[in-house]
Amino acid sequence: MLLSLRIRNLALLEEVNLDFEEGFTAVTGETGAGKSILLGALALLAGARADKTIIRTGAAACEVEAALFFADPRRLDAALAALDLPPCDDGQLILKRSVPRDKAPKITINGGLATLTALQELGEYWIDFHGPGEPRRLLKENCQRELLDLFAKNEAAIGKYQTLYQAWRTLVDEQERLRGAEKLSADQVDYLRNQLAKFDELELTEEAVAALERDFTRQSKSQELIQLAQGLSHGLSGEEGLLSRLATLLREARQLESLDLASRPLADRLQSASVELADLDTEFSALAQSLNFDPEQAEALQVKMNVWLDLKRKHGAKVETVLAARDAMCRQLEQQGNIEGALAKLVKQIATAGNAARQQAAELRATREKAARELARAGARLIGQLGFKKADFQVRLVPLAELAPHGDCGVEFLFSPNVGEPALPLSRIASSGELARVMLALKTVLAAIDEVPLLVFDEVDANVGGEIGRIVGEKMAGIAERHQVLCVTHLPQVAAQARNHFVVTKDQGGERAAVRIEAIHGRRKERIGELARMLGDRSARSAQAHAEELLRG
Repeated sequence: MLLSLRIRNLALLEEVNLDFEEGFTAVTGETGAGKSILLGALALLAGARADKTIIRTGAAACEVEAALFFADPRRLDAALAALDLPPCDDGQLILKRSVPRDKAPKITINGGLATLTALQELGEYWIDFHGPGEPRRLLKENCQRELLDLFAKNEAAIGKYQTLYQAWRTLVDEQERLRGAEKLSADQVDYLRNQLAKFDELELTEEAVAALERDFTRQSKSQELIQLAQGLSHGLSGEEGLLSRLATLLREARQLESLDLASRPLADRLQSASVELADLDTEFSALAQSLNFDPEQAEALQVKMNVWLDLKRKHGAKVETVLAARDAMCRQLEQQGNIEGALAKLVKQIATAGNAARQQAAELRATREKAARELARAGARLIGQLGFKKADFQVRLVPLAELAPHGDCGVEFLFSPNVGEPALPLSRIASSGELARVMLALKTVLAAIDEVPLLVFDEVDANVGGEIGRIVGEKMAGIAERHQVLCVTHLPQVAAQARNHFVVTKDQGGERAAVRIEAIHGRRKERIGELARMLGDRSARSAQAHAEELLRG
């Protein structure tokens, strides 16, 4: 749940710190007072894009910060780990976002720097927006299908189907490519074969290529290497080398030992150093002898190195990318040699993959059919409570001619607001008010299985009022039994049923307009005044009495 929200310099709002409680919270205020600022702040923390125009005039930056609590943060912590972000501390998620006027934006999640994409991904775990355009989404087939699948808990079944569907589509696409592919000309075939011959001149393994590069460097710089190795050997064993000078020092150390036995360990260490230097002299000398320049070997290495450099230039610097290019050329030649055979093989593979996808699609359709009946019954019951006493609501599956990414059937919601009229697709019959109530009914049904803790409703109760407004408020309160609900509303019947109440006001009395957001759920007199204003007249006794009645109800 959302615990707190801090907003600074967003639009007309200078600064506010808000604490939130569980359950149903109403947000009210005059039209144009700035209620959208509160929702805008939440949208910013959920990953909405922003430009500099949201920054309050005269301010250097806009900042929003929220603290959220998760009783069981395991799923969220797994998502944070995947994003390489710190986990929740005692179940708390801390989100901060700054939009400066003259600097780059900054986002932190639990103290770690994060990207806008990370904010968007985490937003799916804690908030779900339902704005004025939400009911219009009901007119889209994909929205209706998503709601049905959510109700049916089809996430795993859809994932399994889509894996099978993608495997089938990959084979079909390959078949279409082969059918449309032109046969290579003789020159193209010769080119591919020549290229493959170059590949085969080399042993293309990481070890072999590393050895080739090492040997080429040694051979191309052999004279310089020989001189260096010989110089080191001479420096050790030459007339004035370290070994001859060390021999003198060793004799003096042994003489010191004869006079003072306590110095024997020092003489022994000097002796060990002499032996180690003699070994080094032998190895440097052997290295110089092994580096003799061989013109034939140098030429062979040069040829191989040229081939490797050419392959790297054409196909990539890594051995694996060069091998991948070789495999692609081999497949191209093989397919040219046996396109008909490849197509025949694909036909069998497509049939097998298609059968598997269709079988899973049939299982998915069966779960949808059962869920469609249950959702239709539950939706019709709630729609009836929202003012359509004789309404008919149906969920129908529409068979598809061929497999689609979402299965072998579409989903269509049918609605009839009046008795005796046939149920028709929502796009053909529903008004904006009817759509809003259908959406609210479905959200009420789905609230029990929706895992997102915070639901934000922005005026989804538009175009309703009176008795229906009271029922809308009841449904909001019902959803709030399982979720934290934040609702921007103009209906006093809805606002009165909220446990918590924020009022947004705009002051234009000074030199510049300013927006304020205040909690009034702890101040009954102010809350009655706000409800009376929503009823038509803050100072009217009848409006105040009605507001009192609404609160008692």
